[in-house]
Amino acid sequence: MTDTPAPAASVPQTADVALATPITRGDTTIERITLRKPKAGALRGLTMQDILQADVSALITLIPRISNPALTAEEAAELEADDFAEIGGTVFGFFMTPRQKAQIEKLTGTTSTN
Repeated sequence: MTDTPAPAASVPQTADVALATPITRGDTTIERITLRKPKAGALRGLTMQDILQADVSALITLIPRISNPALTAEEAAELEADDFAEIGGTVFGFFMTPRQKAQIEKLTGTTSTN
């Protein structure tokens, strides 16, 4: 009899972020965006180090590539600091393993909804 490891919890492929300060685009108001877990193509021209260190320029480049509705680079650059930090943390979460997320949840006593 062999021990079969339990399947790892899946890493979410998208995450919704509610904007504290909505973006106005013409007659449209964007109050929340969905971020898609980046694939290699979305990371083209960026370094993993910059993304994981929440480099502002790297995130301003990446956000339009993975957001829905797709934000422009100008809109990403004009995000309020709290919204930008929330998005940066969400992007960082895409690079965490399920085990790392479980450890953080254990330390903070929270559970992830995404």
